[in-house]
Amino acid sequence: MENYSFLNWALLLGSFGVLIFIGYLSSRVVKDSDETGFLVAGRSLGPFVGAGTIVATGFSGWGFMGSPGVAYEFGSVEVLGNFFFAPAMVIAVLYFAHFLRRRAEELGSCTIPEYVSQVHGGGQLLERWVKGVAATITIVLLLVFLTSQIKAVGLLGASWLGIELTESALLMISVIILYTMLGGLAAVAWTDTLMVAGMGIGALVMMVQIFTDVSLTEMSERLNAIDPELLNPSTSAPYGESKGSVFLVLPYAFLFTAVLPYMAVRFLAFKPTVKMHQVAIWVAPMGCLLSLVPIVGMYVRIAHPELAEADQAMPVYLATFLHPALAGVITLFILFAMKSTANSLLHTVSSAASHDLRTALFPHSKASGARILWVNRIWVAILGFVGFLMMLYAPPFMLSWLGILGSGTLLAVMIGPVFISSFWQGNGYGALASMLTGLVTSGSFLLFTDVGWVEGPLYGCLASSLVYVTVSRLTQGAPAGAVARSC
Repeated sequence: MENYSFLNWALLLGSFGVLIFIGYLSSRVVKDSDETGFLVAGRSLGPFVGAGTIVATGFSGWGFMGSPGVAYEFGSVEVLGNFFFAPAMVIAVLYFAHFLRRRAEELGSCTIPEYVSQVHGGGQLLERWVKGVAATITIVLLLVFLTSQIKAVGLLGASWLGIELTESALLMISVIILYTMLGGLAAVAWTDTLMVAGMGIGALVMMVQIFTDVSLTEMSERLNAIDPELLNPSTSAPYGESKGSVFLVLPYAFLFTAVLPYMAVRFLAFKPTVKMHQVAIWVAPMGCLLSLVPIVGMYVRIAHPELAEADQAMPVYLATFLHPALAGVITLFILFAMKSTANSLLHTVSSAASHDLRTALFPHSKASGARILWVNRIWVAILGFVGFLMMLYAPPFMLSWLGILGSGTLLAVMIGPVFISSFWQGNGYGALASMLTGLVTSGSFLLFTDVGWVEGPLYGCLASSLVYVTVSRLTQGAPAGAVARSC
């Protein structure tokens, strides 16, 4: 075991070196005179890298740790729900990415909160309020999501390396902070592309192992013997009480890709010459392969139905069913998966703090490109360690649920100002009202009721959209101001 422990550490430290080196290389995109280098990779992403970072960020931590745990607990409904993410991502890329990229480039938007404020106009004061509120909500909710990602990567790293959760989480977040500070979104996108290749290999290896050990028929029979609900559920729990609630994952996943700031910012970073069908050609196979991962949870359920915590399904699988050397490599790929979301969340919250809040609160401040870049980088470090502290003191939670609380609620916050505005243009007052409505509605459903994990955010989306249109219509007489370019 000591030899394998040495191998695990060697794999981890070697990967750290590669990620930091990529961060260093990508820092060339971050020019001192141009903040777009840090915020949107200088609008330099091509089809393959763009697809890689979208898929890696969309599946990642919850897909490799949270999703197998949900499949262990609830069965086949999670496998079906997970499969909806691949087509949803393809639809978002084909039918929304080009519009958002083009409009943001026209306005000079470098973040989603900035895009929301600029597209709605209304004068400088109202724009500052819209940007500031959007940035603040983004920071709060994505820090909640980041907490779940840090715990996920810490749990897996701790079991893999034989160290404490706190030590593991601190080690992982420190490296993520370092390469994100170096290269901004370019570092995030390039490392994500490396990571998604490892994630795909890991998913393929696990499926080969599982289905050479047990046939699909045998797995079905053994699951049915444990609990018939695992294969033929009477509800779509945890997504909703109706059997059809799981199909709501498709629109949810589409909006997840198109609206959430840490996902949609990738659309702003594509080269102007990139054709979105080229991106979709890469997104589809990547997404379909990673959609298979929840099957691990069902496989572990037939072998170890006594697990005290469902979220232990993936660690137990790696420790029990794979050779230690192979398990070490696959664990590294899964850590890649978790880091790909953690680095995206960290980049987005730091951009919201260092760029959006700064320009909302101090619109006339003058600073050199080099100074602004260091402000961007310092906020990466600050908020990375804030997320670590939140993980230390957070009460017990299921990883996937906390991720939904952060990302699902932010989805309800942003749907009106980002998505509805693409075909029905409201104003800044409608944007403010809809963001606050989405925050309260989705957050309340998820925190204080027993509605499904998808239903709560979608109810929030509906309420937010209605308020966006209603308030915008009621305040149509408000004066509109010029839209200013920001970065």
